[in-house]
Amino acid sequence: MTEERKGMFNAIFAYAIWGVFPVYWKLLEHVNSLEILLNRIIWSFVFTCMFIFIISQKKEFFQDLKSLWLNKKMFFGLMAASFVISCNWFLYIWAVTHEHVVETSLGYYINPLITVLFGVVFFKEHLSKGQIAAVFIAFTGVAIMAVRYGKIPWVALGIAFSFAIYGALKKKIQLDAKRGLAIETMFILPFALVLYIYLMSTNNTSFLQLDWKTDLLLIFGGVVTAYPLILFAKGAKALPQSVLGFIQYLAPTLILILGAAVYGEPFTTVELISFGFIWVAIVVFSLSTMIKN
Repeated sequence: MTEERKGMFNAIFAYAIWGVFPVYWKLLEHVNSLEILLNRIIWSFVFTCMFIFIISQKKEFFQDLKSLWLNKKMFFGLMAASFVISCNWFLYIWAVTHEHVVETSLGYYINPLITVLFGVVFFKEHLSKGQIAAVFIAFTGVAIMAVRYGKIPWVALGIAFSFAIYGALKKKIQLDAKRGLAIETMFILPFALVLYIYLMSTNNTSFLQLDWKTDLLLIFGGVVTAYPLILFAKGAKALPQSVLGFIQYLAPTLILILGAAVYGEPFTTVELISFGFIWVAIVVFSLSTMIKN
């Protein structure tokens, strides 16, 4: 198997896992969303560090830490990124466990377009006329949904913007995916532990209090967080950005199918029209990008 074929397999598998994430978090909807997040942070750190030690990258891990400490801009940039991605994880978990799966998929559909806007605003990147048109078409789709809800779809926008901010913060921080995830979760780990201790003191926790299935699901939330990130990193190295750009829409498509077909969330004609604008925007943007390149 060629490297590109391996990369394609890894990328598709990563986005497929992200696409069926709601199934996993739905199994924990009886647990407080904040507690799920805290377990996700803690166990992601534990399992990622274990994996780094198993593959003998302990030396590289400490070298990464030393390099970050010597470069304060990168150090605090990654620290900020860790807080932002934690907010993204919380929003996602809350949305899935509170019947907002469809809106979650909307957030991940529009995220790449928000990322493009960030590129223009913060990195002085230039857009083609087709890409500008795509952004306006996507905005129209979001506006239609806002009118449909009678309010702005804050969950979708929160997910899209938080992930775009995370991407912008990490743009100039080149770290191995495994070690990078370990360091990111290490930054937020002290806050997670303190907050978890507080929750335990209020008797408002489920871990070790309900049943072994809940405990295992909370623990292995760290594994299901780390594994697709590792697959994605391998895929991103082997594939052109244009190919990766198309594959990334697999995740929100699966999330949308789960929300509408499996969990019975509303998907009326208005939602179809709104998502239709988003899908057209994606096609226009993708074609414009390929022509530009």
